[in-house]
Amino acid sequence: MEPRVTDRPEKSRYEILAEAETHGDGSETAGFAEYHLSEGEIAFIHTEIDPRFGGRGLGGLLARGALDDARARGLRVLPYCPFIRGWIGKNPEYADLVPEERRARFGL
Repeated sequence: MEPRVTDRPEKSRYEILAEAETHGDGSETAGFAEYHLSEGEIAFIHTEIDPRFGGRGLGGLLARGALDDARARGLRVLPYCPFIRGWIGKNPEYADLVPEERRARFGL
């Protein structure tokens, strides 16, 4: 199964589901990006990948999936989370999601 990103609004986070390499008997939550949603803005506050899933690029897939969903929903992104902020910095095609007047605050 390919990893997939799912919004879990009841937990205020996006989750990435993937198969563990050790047993491969179904998908499990490999990581998450916590957010706070308010008035057309989504503030990413913490991202974490389970160490068992490290080195597979899942953090980047999680960031891309969450940001693509934010774009589709017309949300402005506030990347307080250092991982999401760094990922946007490396993928400038996503910088337009951050309000222009707030980009300097995030170093973008």
